[in-house]
Amino acid sequence: MNLFQNAKFFTTVNHLKDLPDTGAEIAFVGRSNAGKSSAINTLCNHVRLAYVSKTPGRTQHINFFELANGEFMVDLPGYGYAEVPEAVRRHWVELLGNYLQTRRQLIGLILIMDCRHPLKPLDIRMLDFFAQTGRPVHILLSKADKLSKNDQIKTLSSVKKSLKPFMERQEVSVQLFSSLKKHGIEEVNEVVGTWFTRHQQQVPETSGDDMPV
Repeated sequence: MNLFQNAKFFTTVNHLKDLPDTGAEIAFVGRSNAGKSSAINTLCNHVRLAYVSKTPGRTQHINFFELANGEFMVDLPGYGYAEVPEAVRRHWVELLGNYLQTRRQLIGLILIMDCRHPLKPLDIRMLDFFAQTGRPVHILLSKADKLSKNDQIKTLSSVKKSLKPFMERQEVSVQLFSSLKKHGIEEVNEVVGTWFTRHQQQVPETSGDDMPV
């Protein structure tokens, strides 16, 4: 089952107080030029579900999409783009950081990195920051079509080696992904499907007489 197929736009928010009351969520995040929106569109088989712009930093809000299983996908603002007003950048940082740290519905993070420039300092900071939540991270090495098959293999092996210290403290996985070639869709579905299944198994059952806490 393609969890992302037929995903529907749900809402967009610019302040934490406006976050919707949803079920479980998985979120997409990455540097502003890493190909996040293209990856979302490819996974959902939708040309313009997430806005793709020639100007990095276009995603300035938190955008929610409902998935085929009734759960949610969240498109977070990109980070690392310098050419925005400082006040806007501070707002992005606060919005992104608080969402990642405090959102109880968030069960896992999809971190997008350009396969030609993986594990940049801000990506490392994101891994360090999100590790505090104890939730899993799956890394998409996007734009894999820009590399030869041999370089793809070398890059994936090198990134896995570099991630070993991170894997000792949190659940981290990584794969190659190409929006242009539509490569890697099945693997993302498998990982995210596992997250949702595990979450459902962990949710305690309550009788009709129990008061939710």
